[in-house]
Amino acid sequence: MSDAVRHVPFRVIVIHGAHGGPETNWFPWLHTTLEAEGIEVVRPCFPTPEGQSLSAWFNAYDLMVGSLPFAPTVLVGHSLGAAFALRLIERAVEPVAGLFLAAGFVGALGLPDYDAINHSFFAAPFDWPAIRERKGRVYRCWASDNDPYVPLSRSQDMAACLEAPLDIVSGAEHLNSETGFVTFPQMREAILSALSA
Repeated sequence: MSDAVRHVPFRVIVIHGAHGGPETNWFPWLHTTLEAEGIEVVRPCFPTPEGQSLSAWFNAYDLMVGSLPFAPTVLVGHSLGAAFALRLIERAVEPVAGLFLAAGFVGALGLPDYDAINHSFFAAPFDWPAIRERKGRVYRCWASDNDPYVPLSRSQDMAACLEAPLDIVSGAEHLNSETGFVTFPQMREAILSALSA
């Protein structure tokens, strides 16, 4: 990466999903590889499953990220973290710098262990025109063709509402460490390409 890119003051914020955490899946790997390129990475920890709600996640985000000096922000969301990233953009005043979502969905999944704690994230409709206006100049979604939690059609619907490209990763299930998905080179390369554009 060029020195010019290294000095672009972007911050990448990685948002985990329900029953997850900042130390799970490919998040530590992405953090390490981006940091090696001189990019600041923040991985907030959100209450889940106990105490999980949209307001609790906003509070946790504001405590950890709101206290940092301003920097253009790239949001990376996985699973429910994708929906939370959309909520962050929805309430933002200015556009984010970019948005990258993996295994994203909107609404109930028919999974009792998840639907009950995810409900508040979807209680109000999304303001898609506002989100599209503030999603930044770089954005992309990923999904698997055999996700046991999120049907591909649900990720396709989210990408369509965002008017964002969707890359399908064959056989990767929920794009998480349960199936050995502990690195995500496509995500890394997309972020690096976006920051150097």
